[in-house]
Amino acid sequence: MTSYGLIIKKYWLDNIFSNNPKIWEIRGSRTKRRGNIKLIESGSGNIVGECKLIDCIGPLSDSDIEQNRSKHQIVDDFDISYKNVFAWVLSDAKSYANPVPYEHPQGAVIWVKLD
Repeated sequence: MTSYGLIIKKYWLDNIFSNNPKIWEIRGSRTKRRGNIKLIESGSGNIVGECKLIDCIGPLSDSDIEQNRSKHQIVDDFDISYKNVFAWVLSDAKSYANPVPYEHPQGAVIWVKLD
């Protein structure tokens, strides 16, 4: 079975793996993907953990964004530059004690197909 890795910046990964986890990954488009995914630290060449992608909510209103700050942990609305805002809902995030290197394909900016 094909597995996929979601590319996320280190700051947000740290929040996903924290004791008060970020459970909404904010993106500018929907995703139909569900199930177990790997988490890739942007620019590192490493898979650093995994989680379940259980839902996609949106597009979100300004009120939705404000009322759910604890879920997405974005403090400054200027950090959200998408025309349409979607929450990719994550659960059961686990970081790896030892990151796993992978070969990053040219042009991959959101998803990496891992096999």
